Amino acid sequence: MDAADITLGLELADAAPGNSEAVAALRRRFPAIRVVAVDAMDMRGEIPAARGHRRGLWLARSDGHCWGITDDPARADALLVADLPPVRAAQRAIDDH
Repeated sequence: MDAADITLGLELADAAPGNSEAVAALRRRFPAIRVVAVDAMDMRGEIPAARGHRRGLWLARSDGHCWGITDDPARADALLVADLPPVRAAQRAIDDH
């Protein structure tokens, strides 16, 4: 996985009507990587690899037993996908700049 894959992944995830459909689309596009739906509350405090208007993507790695978040796409073993809470228009304008 690389930065272009993350960008494409976010486009696919954000275009899907729901999180289940987002996960399915990502699994079809990236069959070699594990894609897991998670709750946004479980990801609080973690910085997403990509954040869209509807969904966030986090990269995860495993040592074979424990999982952790990584910011290195080359080390990612999984892509975590969560629906994001609605962001007020004013906050979105700040985030987009």
